Parts: sequence; structure tokens; C-alpha cells
Amino acid sequence: MMRETINQKLLELEQQQNIRILYACESGSRAWGFASPDSDFDVRFIYARQLNDYLNIADIKDVVELPVNEILDIGGWDLRKALKLFLKSNSPLYEWLQSPIIYQQDDSFATTLQALMSAYYSQRSGANHYLSMAFNTLTNDLQSSEVKMKRYFYALRPALACQWIIEKGTVPPMEFAHLRVLINDSIPVCH
Repeated sequence: MMRETINQKLLELEQQQNIRILYACESGSRAWGFASPDSDFDVRFIYARQLNDYLNIADIKDVVELPVNEILDIGGWDLRKALKLFLKSNSPLYEWLQSPIIYQQDDSFATTLQALMSAYYSQRSGANHYLSMAFNTLTNDLQSSEVKMKRYFYALRPALACQWIIEKGTVPPMEFAHLRVLINDSIPVCH
């Protein structure tokens, strides 16, 4: 039901904006693997405009978004913007390309970018991104007397992603289930 609604919204965006969506996926808690009953759908996409739009000397907006509501948060980046951010090792974009929930994709486009991820990923940039996310969640969201369990995962996931980068030297996986292998369940015994 929701997938149909999302696909319909993406089709409407393509028609209204005269764009072609190359890749659309779920981002956020649903893709990370710890959605709660009140989680919204965070749909992110990369799109291409018509060739003449890229040849135009006037700047064209490089973001397309729908108004956010309590259920849907849909937004995307123009191909040129996405490729520039890819070269800068933008961690959210690298996560999108690993999302387990794909709404739409041009197979050739997605496969090509996914194959290039390890060559262009900056461990320093990624570690800084995830460290900042973990720190901000810790200092801003986990200091009140009542904290939703989900907020702890919002701090733990980027901390584990940062640890992954340090220990494995590769792009960290998007899904929490893959990151949690870094957690050692054994408790050291003190004598």
C-alpha cells in the first residue's frame, strides 16, 4: 500500500518537474533496520533533467522536494549535485546507494555508482560525519529524563559506522544489523 503511494508520488514528480528518476530508495530508520510504529517514510532519490536544462546558462534548482508530512518525507538531488557530493564522499549519499529498500532504479546507473564507492570513499570524511552524528545525538537527544529507545540507536549506529571505518577501512554498511557485528557480546571477567 505505502510502496504504491510512494511510487505514485515519484511518478507525479517526474511528470510535474520534467525529470527522470534514476534511483529512489528509503533512507532513515526504516532502511537502517529499526523503524518504530511512528516512523515516517524517508524517500530519497537522484534524478536527471532534460539535456537542454544542463546546457542552459541560468542556474536551475538542484533539489526537488515534496512538502513533508507526518508520513512522507520525499526529496531528491539533481544528478550533477549527486555526482559532486559522491566525489566529496557524502555519507548520506553512500548510504542511499546501499539501501535495502529500493523504490525505483536505473540498473546501469546504480550499479556503476555502487562499483565506484570504494574508490572514492574518504575514510576521514566518513568518520567525521558519523562521529559528529553520534556526538550530536548524545548531547542533544539523550540528555532528557525520558528518552525513546530509538534515540539510543540513533547514537549507536553512527558510532558503530565510525568504528567500522577505523577497523575495516571501508564504506560502512547502512543497515544496523550489519554494523552490530562489531559489538562483542562477551563480558570480560575480572579476577
